[in-house]
Amino acid sequence: QVQLVESGGGLVQAGGSLRLSCAASRSLEIMAWYRLAPGKQRELVAVLTTGEMPNYGDSVKGRFTISRDDAKNTVYLQMNSLKPEDTAVYYCYGRKNYYTTTTYWGQGTQVTVSS
Repeated sequence: QVQLVESGGGLVQAGGSLRLSCAASRSLEIMAWYRLAPGKQRELVAVLTTGEMPNYGDSVKGRFTISRDDAKNTVYLQMNSLKPEDTAVYYCYGRKNYYTTTTYWGQGTQVTVSS
């Protein structure tokens, strides 16, 4: 069983920054961040697959940056210019590769942006 452990959430004022981290217990080629806000559907924030360029949700393009350190099996999400609408629980997602169907999720970390 693969474990994903997130950290870095918290409360920040609008315009501020936060950095989320997600450490996996093993190497995963596909790693991503999703978020879930009250009353909304789960939204893909960013995905980074080994050997590929990152992809971002339209609402975070130009503000968020996903990166990874494969030596540490860790993916990061740098969030800048945060807006109140970014408030959500952020979940780390992982998948071994495109040929497997098993997916892994972290426990979620709350990000709250005050206006």
